[in-house]
Amino acid sequence: MPVRKTKNNGKPEGGKNSTALGFEAKLWAMADKLRSNMDAAEYKHVVLGLIFLKFISDKFNAKYEDLRARQETDFTDPEERDEYLAENVFWVPKGARWPDIQDRATTAEIGQIVDDAMRAIEAENPGLEGVLPKNYARADLDKRLLGEVINLVGKIELVAKEEHHQGNDLLGRTYEYFIGQFAAAEGKKGGQFYTPARVVELLVRMIEPYKGRVYDPCCGSGGMFVQSEKFVEAHGGGRDDLSVYGQESNPQTWRLAKMNLAIRGITANLGPRAADSFHDDLHKDLKADFILANPPFNISDWGGERRRSDVRWKFGVPPVSNANFAWVQHMVHHLAPHGLAGLILANGSLSSNQAGEGEIRAEMIHHDIVDCIVSLPSQLFYTTQIPVCMWFLARDKSNGLLRDKRLRDRRGETLFIDARSLGHMETRTLRALSSPNDVEEGEESDIGKIVEAYHAWREGRADYSDVPGFCRSVKKEEIESHGFVLTPGRYVGAAKIEEEGTPFEKRFAELKARLAEQQETASQLDAALARCLSAVMAND
Repeated sequence: MPVRKTKNNGKPEGGKNSTALGFEAKLWAMADKLRSNMDAAEYKHVVLGLIFLKFISDKFNAKYEDLRARQETDFTDPEERDEYLAENVFWVPKGARWPDIQDRATTAEIGQIVDDAMRAIEAENPGLEGVLPKNYARADLDKRLLGEVINLVGKIELVAKEEHHQGNDLLGRTYEYFIGQFAAAEGKKGGQFYTPARVVELLVRMIEPYKGRVYDPCCGSGGMFVQSEKFVEAHGGGRDDLSVYGQESNPQTWRLAKMNLAIRGITANLGPRAADSFHDDLHKDLKADFILANPPFNISDWGGERRRSDVRWKFGVPPVSNANFAWVQHMVHHLAPHGLAGLILANGSLSSNQAGEGEIRAEMIHHDIVDCIVSLPSQLFYTTQIPVCMWFLARDKSNGLLRDKRLRDRRGETLFIDARSLGHMETRTLRALSSPNDVEEGEESDIGKIVEAYHAWREGRADYSDVPGFCRSVKKEEIESHGFVLTPGRYVGAAKIEEEGTPFEKRFAELKARLAEQQETASQLDAALARCLSAVMAND
């Protein structure tokens, strides 16, 4: 692992409030009023498709104006397709450009016009083939509503002509905001394609994917990849430092991921189609340096009866009734010899003994695969209010016999972190972890506290020590004595009660005197109660 190169302590340029743009919320509020009776699941593709179309058109127009300004001196042709492709700008043909669409926003044919524009863009850009939504002409979509949304989106300039990279960030943040809002609106269904940004940030900061191949076998809308790229850039690296591989079984969500990554200029191999990782593994030969994933919790209909014999089940055949340990073993199978994986699972994965899950955990401990377990607070997800946990898996806990001098040989040990008390309520039903980007220099955030404990332990730093009630390094023999249950609360113990500055002898005397007073009061109350009962009996 390379030496860390931190820029701005990993914070975005401009300070901790630089991400508060404000216009995304205004755009959402206005657009949501236009939604009428349409389900969020349907409306999502209408709006996100238009935002994507507006962005690539804005970026095309910025390049077009630049070429036109240089036309007389450099003999450039603003209609030369290769000029755009050379700078990784999507070519937008005439008729599909945003001004052409917005000029006809109030016409009855606007749905067909948008569909034709999407098809034309896909035809000119093979990387987008089969990705863009093309159902704006359908009868049940109110064309008046569609025209209003187009005019609304058209008011926002998503690409700054002077600084294209800022436009990428602006659009990316708008897109991410909308994805999050749709997830909140759709509840459990929305969580299938979106993991809250702070949860992803924690996973990425723990893994630290600096250079190599990063993989997510259930990538949803691609949030893990976006955060990984942000992390690399914030620490002085470049986008070419990571090779991105992913897979998603839901066709609409697969398209959403392709669009989400395309607007950020992230090149990713998500396979030629949507596919199930268990039954149609599109990256069979991949050995990833980093795996980050939030697989669906406790799914029972994963088709396990068709996969009773599989090379991936190294630690035991996963139960047909629950895919948790199928996901775990799928990721270990795809992990490079010195790779590191982080995934989010329901807490039941830590202690369940049903259908052989306990035996699979035991085998994983015997093979020394489990690096760290983190218990997270409840209510972090739109999908569920139950508490969840993070598993961190390492194929080589000796760290290549200390090929990286920063790391310590942690064979035979697992770090347990109990973070259930962290976080704050952002809404009545949703909790959030504070980020290092939220706090002033020198202050500790929730994410920072968890990450620092793990890194200090993994690196064997002098500032690591077990903290009662929060974290503890445990030998595998002790884990075996607990029946291979991996619940952190079982190992970290209770938090240490802060000692007062009073000497023990004095405090003991005070407590003894207080106890005597309370016993005297109790005797008086007993006597009064006896008198009352006697009076009641006498009256009877």
